[in-house]
Amino acid sequence: MRNEKADKTMGYFVHETSIIDNNVVIGDGTKIWFFCHIQSGARIGEKCSFGQNVNVSNNVKIGNGCKIQNNVSIYEGVELEDYVFCGPSMVFTNDLTPRAKYPKGSMGYKKTILRTGASIGANATVVCGHEIGGWAMVAAGAVVTKDVPAHALVAGTPAKQIGWVCECGERLGGDLHCRKCDREYTLSDKGLIERK
Repeated sequence: MRNEKADKTMGYFVHETSIIDNNVVIGDGTKIWFFCHIQSGARIGEKCSFGQNVNVSNNVKIGNGCKIQNNVSIYEGVELEDYVFCGPSMVFTNDLTPRAKYPKGSMGYKKTILRTGASIGANATVVCGHEIGGWAMVAAGAVVTKDVPAHALVAGTPAKQIGWVCECGERLGGDLHCRKCDREYTLSDKGLIERK
């Protein structure tokens, strides 16, 4: 179904080539570009940006300020909190043992959650059933097969932690002090937390 793409009263922008199903909520200031499909039950926050050829499946929840680059599919069972970045052509999954002949449906999907500020690099894969911690960074091409702590920098196949990153994106040294924005962190059982 095509919506009135140019209607200024909507509070958001949808390119005329994109399809928005019924029962979708889209926040003010969000921009949905060429050839996207937002499926029924999706909830999208304010000031998000969706690049070309993005698919948001049924009942997906996306927070405010998220940036989804070209060719990303966000499948049912995936949830993005605020300010999540999904790089071009990165991949989510939602079924650990898929079979075309034996579909499980949504009851068989594994939940994947990306906490506030997490960034996933281009062509990375996030295997379902895991949590990417707040402000964590997954390198381009990495394959995430386990939970990623807050502020962790992970890379490789399978992804392994190679360092820590600041909220601003700068890689941290051993003292966990950001030379770029001056934030300081301390280690917790969930990853890094900022010292106030």
